[in-house]
Amino acid sequence: MGEHTGSTRREFVKASTGLAVAGGLAGCADGSGGAAETSGGYTVEMAPMGEVHFEDVPESVFTVLSHHADMALALGRGDDLTGVYAVEYTNSLLNAFTPRLDGVSVDWSDLQPAWNPTKETLYDLDNDVHLADPAKVLTMGNWEQSDIEEVRDNIGPWFGNTFSAEHGEPPEPYAEGYQYYTLWEQFEKVAQVFQAEDRYDALRSERDAMLSTIESGLPAESERPSVAMVLPSTSDDSMWTYSVNAVGHHSSHTRPLGATDAFAAVDDVGHGAQIDYETLLAADPDVILVLGGVVDAHDMPAIRESLTEDPVASEVSAVKNDRIHPLGTRHQGPLVNLFQIEMGAKQLYPGAFGAWPTYDSGPYPEIPAEEHLFDRQRVADIIAGDV
Repeated sequence: MGEHTGSTRREFVKASTGLAVAGGLAGCADGSGGAAETSGGYTVEMAPMGEVHFEDVPESVFTVLSHHADMALALGRGDDLTGVYAVEYTNSLLNAFTPRLDGVSVDWSDLQPAWNPTKETLYDLDNDVHLADPAKVLTMGNWEQSDIEEVRDNIGPWFGNTFSAEHGEPPEPYAEGYQYYTLWEQFEKVAQVFQAEDRYDALRSERDAMLSTIESGLPAESERPSVAMVLPSTSDDSMWTYSVNAVGHHSSHTRPLGATDAFAAVDDVGHGAQIDYETLLAADPDVILVLGGVVDAHDMPAIRESLTEDPVASEVSAVKNDRIHPLGTRHQGPLVNLFQIEMGAKQLYPGAFGAWPTYDSGPYPEIPAEEHLFDRQRVADIIAGDV
């Protein structure tokens, strides 16, 4: 990439490269790993960036992947985003869920498409913080390590972690010391960046209460269904399958449900494999969860029809028993995670947590208030700042 000759170095926010920030700390991080107060701002530490120093709370925010955009929205910063991944897709995804949160809305249709941005684009946007993993950005094709450092020093710091999604291997020079976080551990770090730990704590309490309800209501393992989590191709009848119990935050919506992965015992079908209907029948899942099923790009009635009318797929237990249900995405932040855990619990265990209604299109369906697994109004209030 070409060199940018302008000088736009920010004085109010700088990032270190894993070394201690110059100057003594006025306060130390507490035992929970909170932001450390300094004489001129505060410091938040997360791999792979190391310690990142902020002299003021960032106002403008660039995100690359949707889990970071979701985090910003959850912290009441949705209107401060300048870029998101696959604008139309991300807009559709969040708008599948936010209609159930009073007063929360998303319109990111005019934001900068954020996948593999150029360095010049980031200079033009001039954001206070880039919620993106520099290790991931380095793999995208437009970037050299010197470019990443230049953006960090001259525009605003990087702050993100992507390889925790599946515990993948980051590139050099980030491989040594790279740390994997759960979705909510990373969300806590992002909340510290925006000095919004109270919102994080309140949302985490909602999530923990829901998980407690689910854990106490799960049927015995022998009574749990086998599950296939798949992403259908939009060009043919193939699909990609992903483990419901894999490590990393891409499975943070299904792993707590304790179901059996239908493909675990099928030879030569690993996490992320592309399969056909014959392989789906060999696994014979009791439930099929369709990634992207609530996003405009996928048509749930058409997906069901293609399965029920195919002579092979129609023999799959989930198809015969009409247990083909939508999900949103594996690339989830905390808000999508809350909804997806609830919908998954209902889709897999309707007898324990209330039935999931047949979904064809539109936003997350209305569910009787007494069957909610988390408090919608409480979550909406938290996002609005009423903690």
